[in-house]
Amino acid sequence: MWWLALPLVLARLWLRGRKEPGYRQHWGERLGFYGRANGAAPATGPVLWVHAVSVGETRAAEPLVDALLAEYPSSRIILTHMTPTGRATGKALFAKHGARLVQSYLPYDTGSMVSRFIRHFRPSVCILMETEVWPNLIAVCGAKGVPVLLANARLSERSLRKATRLGSLMSNAARGITLVAAQTEADAQRIRSLGVQRVEITGSIKFDVVVPDAALATGTALRAAIGERPVLLCASTREGEEDLILQAYVSARSALPPEVLLLIVPRHPQRFDEVAQMVAARGLTVERRSHLALDGGAMPHSVEVLLGDSMGEMFAYYSACDVAFVGGSLQPLGGQNLIEPAALGKPVLIGQHTFNFELVTEDALAAGGAQRITDAADLIATAGTLLTDTAARSQMGRNAQAFANQHRGATRRTLALLPALIGGRH
Repeated sequence: MWWLALPLVLARLWLRGRKEPGYRQHWGERLGFYGRANGAAPATGPVLWVHAVSVGETRAAEPLVDALLAEYPSSRIILTHMTPTGRATGKALFAKHGARLVQSYLPYDTGSMVSRFIRHFRPSVCILMETEVWPNLIAVCGAKGVPVLLANARLSERSLRKATRLGSLMSNAARGITLVAAQTEADAQRIRSLGVQRVEITGSIKFDVVVPDAALATGTALRAAIGERPVLLCASTREGEEDLILQAYVSARSALPPEVLLLIVPRHPQRFDEVAQMVAARGLTVERRSHLALDGGAMPHSVEVLLGDSMGEMFAYYSACDVAFVGGSLQPLGGQNLIEPAALGKPVLIGQHTFNFELVTEDALAAGGAQRITDAADLIATAGTLLTDTAARSQMGRNAQAFANQHRGATRRTLALLPALIGGRH
């Protein structure tokens, strides 16, 4: 099926490259071809292969990657991605590790391409992040004696139904996974139902993320440029959501404090220009983060919407806001990770559609650190209440931070599973 689809896949890459040039780079890696200098593995320690498909998974992998390199000082990590934004995020996060971390695109899921990857990099273990299950990759790893760990694993009821429809293709792949480190008991039960032999519950690695000092400094500078105005952040918004938010913002501004700043950060960078045009079409004054100098100057009070059109600054945006709405949840898209704003002590608003992060969302709601809203109009009304009630906003932020802190430790529990897979070679 992959060989039949390959011409269409490559054509799609080329077309996507019109908006994101990264899709037209490193095609050889996607086909399993590598130059001699590309990540030749050292012989002194294990080569640890970590696959993080895109931005979210790459950010989630940060605590694990840092811990792996500390735990195995003679090791090297091969970090693979499927998207240019994931690769760019990895470069920004892990440049500090220098030559000990090599990035590459994951080859397409054919036996020959995956085999070339494994021959070139010679990994001791394959660590797939969250939901990535590739049948041929798992089969080739099994044939070549490379154990496969699915780390920080989650599986929603919807994803389980989709996997079940694939029949033996998915069940054979599931049985080929050596070990799964699941986020929750519910995830573990669903994963076991696919046929995985060994599943351990470790919690979510995302709770272990450490906020970089540089991100906090950028957030402080951004907040200084904004001034004392209240800030409502709509983070990781997806297609269709910005228009709903802007419509509600224009219609119900009286529910918000005077001079409130609406900060919108679309999840996908190829949509930055589209969202900027959308804001302007509503007659709102928009400033782009990429045009905003953070060298002591103040942003004009006439700016009504700030567009977060930068990569790798999500922590800075969360740091600079007063209330954070986490996108992907107004539309039936499954939601996004709410742990980052919670870890920074920000009150979190979330929509109705959070099936990709079901348990963590319910736990945050129960802890009083998050509040569910019904639609965009309810988002603006609820944000307005919080922005005008300092005591309620502060308490909700404290609840969110306490919730995030109490769930730490998944990285350590995941690390404890690895010696049995790679022989404890340090």
